This record gives sequence, structure tokens and C-alpha cells, in this order.
Amino acid sequence: MRSLLTITAYSVLILGAGSAAIADDIPSHPSGLVFQELDFVPPTASEFRYELSSGVPVYMAPSHEFPLVTITLSFKGGAYMEPEGNTGLAAMTGAIMRSGGSAMMSPSELDEEFDFLAANVSVGIGARTANASINSLTENLDDAFELFMDMVRNPRLDQDRFDVLLGQQLEALKNRDDNGLGIAIREIGFLMWGEDSFESRQPTKESLESITIEDMRAFHNRIFNPSNLMVAVTGDFDETEMLAFLEKNFAGWTPGEESPDVPTPTHTFKPGVYYYEKDQPQVQVLIGHRGVERDNPDAVAVEVMNDILGGSGFTSRITNTVRTREGLAYTAGSVMQPKVGYPGVFMSYFFTKVPTTALATRLVFDEIHTIQQEAATTDEIETIENNIIETFPRTFESKRGMMNLFMSDERTGRPAEYWQKYRDRVRSVGAEEVQRVANDYLHPDDAVILIVGPWEEIKKGNAESEADPDRVATMDEFFGGKATQIPTRDPETLEPKETED
Repeated sequence: MRSLLTITAYSVLILGAGSAAIADDIPSHPSGLVFQELDFVPPTASEFRYELSSGVPVYMAPSHEFPLVTITLSFKGGAYMEPEGNTGLAAMTGAIMRSGGSAMMSPSELDEEFDFLAANVSVGIGARTANASINSLTENLDDAFELFMDMVRNPRLDQDRFDVLLGQQLEALKNRDDNGLGIAIREIGFLMWGEDSFESRQPTKESLESITIEDMRAFHNRIFNPSNLMVAVTGDFDETEMLAFLEKNFAGWTPGEESPDVPTPTHTFKPGVYYYEKDQPQVQVLIGHRGVERDNPDAVAVEVMNDILGGSGFTSRITNTVRTREGLAYTAGSVMQPKVGYPGVFMSYFFTKVPTTALATRLVFDEIHTIQQEAATTDEIETIENNIIETFPRTFESKRGMMNLFMSDERTGRPAEYWQKYRDRVRSVGAEEVQRVANDYLHPDDAVILIVGPWEEIKKGNAESEADPDRVATMDEFFGGKATQIPTRDPETLEPKETED
């Protein structure tokens, strides 16, 4: 007992002395806290890149926190390769690859086996790339990956599962004009890219019903082969063992023809006001024109400029003017969507009430003209640049996301030193450059204004209200008061509906 008391007393003395020392280091006010400066160095792709004997690139980032491994197979090829008249083939093929079984197992057997092995498996084919991914317990990886590779290389594409999915998709088409925003996104895509471009085309009842199992198998074979493949691996593994594992599991997988490059859209859009008639209390407005390429030397300056204008939420001018100051919309802002290989789209947007559509449109145009004519303030630039720089490390916070980023960079030819120089490029953007790129890349007089709502009421604006004369606006202010009606479409065919006499 005496020894226990002695030890306890000694411990109290030690802890007390330590507490006093710690207390001496604590400032009297939080403003006195001093933090060590964080020096984040972005990783380079070469740190994680390996290569199989076949030449397939593999990006690996091990971590041993959990007994899990995620392997993603990324393939060059996507919806841009769909044959004419088969719109929807890419998405349908990806879905049925996952749900339609494999050469070794029926759909239900494969689902049950993945469940038993606690393996999460997905397949998706997007506009430009296709991905198949598996997340598995480390101890089950051998068995789960064998099933996964059989599904990827030899999908059964079960007819019954396809019929169910086709029915679901056809039913969904019937309701796609119920949502005004969905209409707006579809129609602005048609206006900007044309109805036949992979950037904008939409499935129809006819195109979906034309898809066969043979079409999906041929499409699968064009994309899912080692000539188009890159691999990303994260989780609980050893790099050397994983390379041997992949070599073994990819053995005998015959390379095919590499997918073609993404085609450059050729459609030329016509500026003006366009409207799609829909009886609804909230109006969707999208204002768009051509933007910049991802690798344009001005792309970072354009990013800073757009964040000041409307891309940074509550700190942006459009949001502050249309939403906060005037209270005309809950959602308002802008986005610059760069594309690889050709200019993307600049888009400003807001959703507002019918009478205030014209006023909100004017306010957005005013902000665009202002950023072109007047220099941005030091506070605005510092706020945006600090936000971009301080959130930059989040680009690399997920190892899986980081590996996917490096695969995308390699596939699209982004310079190896891009991320190392990115923050310096952001810091170098000043007021003069913001104003220059605003004039070079914002073209409000050559934009498309797309409006979804009851046009005749929208057109009048708020002229009949008791609003301040300076805040009265009508749609006659834009493009000489001329507007083009987009015919209301049949939701299943997307053909113009026949008008009633």
C-alpha cells in the first residue's frame, strides 16, 4: 500500500510540473497562437507509376490502415464511339457488363459470389473513358479478382437483365420533360454542340430499342482490351507483389485495336435568345458561349476570373448581386468548363420567378461587363487566390482520387510539372490579367440565352409592377427583342410535338 501511495504521489508531482510547463506555453488569447507554417509539396506522378511487361501503365499507392484493396481498370473509349443511331449504347453496355453475369457465372450467381466475398464491383462507360473497379478484402482478393476479370473480359450480357434495364430506361424517358432544369441542360447542349455531337446527344425510344446484345458485345470488345488500359491500385498491398499479381491475372489478355481519339466538335452555335415553353413558377436561365481549352496558357487566369465573377459561391459577384443583394434567385453563378483538345463552355446560370427573369438576366450581363471594364479589387483577388491555394492539397487527399488523376493526366497529355507549378501560376494572376482574360474569353454579345418557362409572361418582365424604374426590365433588352422558340419535344422521341389547331 505504501509503495502504491508513493508512486501515486510521485505521478501527481510529475504531472503537475508538466501541466505548469504546458500552461506557461499557452497564450492568454487565441490571437496569440502561433502555428507552424504548412509546406505542402504536391506528389509527382512518377513516384507512383509502374509498368507491366506488356507496357500497361500502373499507378499504385499502398496504405495499410484497412485490410482492403481497390483496383480500377481505366480504358480509353466511351460514348463518342457510339455508332449513329445507337445513342445510349455506352451506358447500357457498362450497366449490363456489371449486372449481366460472366462466362463462368449467371448474373445471380455472380452477384451472390461478390456478396459472399464482400467485394464491391462497378462498371461504367462515360463520354470519353470506361472504368471497371473492384474493392475487396485483402484476404479475398485472389478469388474476387478472378471473378472480376472474367466479368470484364468475358461479360455474359444476359438478355433477361438487359430487357429489364431497357424497360426501366424507356419508362424514364417518358418523364424527362417533367424537370425544367433537365430540359435546360439538354437544350443548351443542343444549341452549343449540335444534336448529333457526343457532347450533347440524348437517347431516344428508337435509339434504345435498336440496341442489341451483339451491339453491346462489339462495343465492349472495341474498348475493353489492354491496348486502351491503365490501372490504379490503392490499399493494403505490397508494390512488388501487386505487379506480379497483375502480370499473372492479365496473362493471355490479347491486345486489340486502340480506341480512336475523341473527335473535335464542328457545330457553330448561333447567339440569341431561345425559349422552351413550360408552365412553371420557377424559370431556369442558362447563358453560354465557347470557353477555353484545358491546356490554354490562360486557363488558370480564366479560373481566377470566373471565380470572382460567379464560380466561387457567396464570394462571387453574380451570387452576391442576384441572390444576396436583390433576392431574385436562390441559385446563381457561373462555371467555366474546359475541354481537352478544344474549347469548352462558359456558362452563367440562375433560377428565378417569372416576373424577375429579365431583371436577373440584365444583372448577370451587367456583372460580365463590369469585370471587363473595371479592375478587380485586391481583396477579391486575394480571397479567390487564397481559397484556391489553401484548398489545393485536397486534390491529393484521397489516394484513389490521386491515382485516377494521374491516369487521366497521362492519357490526356498534361505536362508532368503541371501540379508543381499550379499554385505559382495562381499567385501570379493580378488585376490586369483578370481584366484581360475577361475581355478575351467572355463574349456576352455572342452568347446563347436559354430560358425554360412561360415565355409570354417572362417576356413582359416586371414592367407592370411598382418596382423602382431603374429595376424595371423586359426581355426586349436582349438581342433586339428577338427570340427563337424551341419546339416542345415529345419526351420519348425528342421530335417536336404536333401543335393543336
